[in-house]
Amino acid sequence: MNKLLLAVMLGVALAANSGACVAAPDEALLDAARRHEAPLLATLKELVLIESGSSDAAGLARMGDYAERRLKELGAAVERKDGIVTARFKGTGVRKLMLMAHMDTVYQPGILATQPYRVDGKRVYGPGIADDKSGIALILHTLALLRSAGWRDYAQLTVVFNSDEEIGSRASGDWIAMQAGEHDFVFSCEPHGAPLDGILLSASGIATATMTVQGRAAHAGVAAKAGRNALIELSHQLLQTKDIEVPGTQLNWTRANVGMVTNQIPASATALGDVRLSAPDGVQRLQQALREKVATPLVSDTVTTVELKAGRPPYLATAAGRAWAAKAQGIYAEIGRELALYPGSGGGTDAGYASRSGKAIVLESFGLGGEGVHGNDEYITLDSVLPRLYLLSRMLQEAGASR
Repeated sequence: MNKLLLAVMLGVALAANSGACVAAPDEALLDAARRHEAPLLATLKELVLIESGSSDAAGLARMGDYAERRLKELGAAVERKDGIVTARFKGTGVRKLMLMAHMDTVYQPGILATQPYRVDGKRVYGPGIADDKSGIALILHTLALLRSAGWRDYAQLTVVFNSDEEIGSRASGDWIAMQAGEHDFVFSCEPHGAPLDGILLSASGIATATMTVQGRAAHAGVAAKAGRNALIELSHQLLQTKDIEVPGTQLNWTRANVGMVTNQIPASATALGDVRLSAPDGVQRLQQALREKVATPLVSDTVTTVELKAGRPPYLATAAGRAWAAKAQGIYAEIGRELALYPGSGGGTDAGYASRSGKAIVLESFGLGGEGVHGNDEYITLDSVLPRLYLLSRMLQEAGASR
C-alpha cells in the first residue's frame, strides 16, 4: 500500500475523531487489558510453536485440541466438526455476538527450523504469528478479561476457529455463513497491516476461471494441417480476454496446460485464471462477457468454453457496519490512538461468508498489527497488543448493550 493512500486513510481517521468530544477510557478495562498483555504473548508463542499449515492434518488437530481446551476453560460449550472449532457462551443479554479467526497457515511442516519464533525489539516473528494466530490469541484473552470483569451482556457469544481459510474455506464457508446468519454482530480477527492501526471495510471475493479449448490432434510432421491446434486457439483467446472489463471484477490468467508430446498437434488446452470480485453478481456478469468474447474462434473447427466457479464471496461493510467502524475509531481515541478505515483489500476474507446472509453487522481486521504475512519475515508488533485488547473488549460491550 503506498504512502499517499496511508496518509489519506490516516486523515480520514483523524477527521472522524476531531469533530467529536473524546470520551475518557474505561480505566478498569484498560488495566485489565494491561494485565493480559504478557499472557497473550505467552499464548501466541504456544500457538506459533504448533505448526498448522492448511494441509497438515496432525498440526491442525493439535491446534484444535489447544483451542478446545482453552475455550472450555473459559466456560464455553465446544463442538468440533470438519476441522472447525465452534464455542458457545450463554449470557444474560439480548444480542448475539460472534468472533472468528482461523487456525491454518500457509507454511509447510518443518518451517520452524528455518523461521523460528523470535523477538526482535518491538516485533515478534514466527510463521503464522500475524495471520492468524494473533487473532486466536486476541479472542482468547479478550474473553478472559471480560469474563473476569463479570461481563455477560449478550444472549449468545459464539467463537468460530476454522482450519481451511488459507485454501478458500471450502469446508467451513457455509458453516461460517450459517452461524453468522444467526447473529447480530460478527467481528473477524484477521491482522491489520502495520504501521497504521486499522479496520478493513471491504475485501475481494474470489472465483476460479477455467478456459478449455477443444481442437483436433494430428501428426505435427506429416499432417499438421489436418489438425486443429488447441494451443494456438488458447493463446488467441487468452489475449482476447486478458483485459476484459466487467465492473466489480478482475481476471488474471495464471496457469495453462496443453500437449503431452512435441510431435503432435494438441487436441485440447486448458487455462486457469484468478478472479477477484467486489460485486455480489460479478461471477455471472463476467462469465457471460467471457462467453461472448470467445464465441468466434481464430482456428476453425475449435470450440472454446469458459466456466467460473465461485469461491469466497466479497465482503463489503454495510452502512451500519461503517457506523460501527466509526464507533471503533471513537473507542481508539479514548486511549489516544488513531484508527484508519482501510477502504479495501485484494485478498479474500471469511468476512465475505459472514456477510452472505446480510443479517449481521460484520467488521474485519480486529487482529494484531503486523506485516510480512505469508513470507519469511512475518511478525506482529508489541505496540498493538494493548490497544487491540481494549478495542475488541469495548466493541463487544457496545454491541451487547446496543438495542
